[in-house]
Amino acid sequence: MCLAIPMQVVAIDGGSDDVLDPQVALVESDGIRKAIRLEMVDRIPMVGEYVIIHAGFAIRTLTAEEAEYNLDLMRRMVEMLDEDNNTSGALQ
Repeated sequence: MCLAIPMQVVAIDGGSDDVLDPQVALVESDGIRKAIRLEMVDRIPMVGEYVIIHAGFAIRTLTAEEAEYNLDLMRRMVEMLDEDNNTSGALQ
C-alpha cells in the first residue's frame, strides 16, 4: 500500500539545470521537514503552497483546503488505530 502525504512548501532551491541541478523543495508538516524532488509534480509550487509527497517526490500541488482535509483524515485514522490498539490489548 502506498501513502502520499500533504506537506507545505517552505523553500525551493536549485533549478539552474534539469539534470545536474534539479529543483528541490523543502517541505514541512507537523514539525517534520524534508527535502523533496520536483521533477514529477503537476506544476512547480510556490512557497506556502502544499504538495502531495510520495517516495521523496512531489506528485501534485494542492490547495490549502485539500491539504487540511487530507491531513485531518490521516490524523483521525491514527486516532482510530490508537484506540483500537488500546482496546484490543485490554481484552487479552
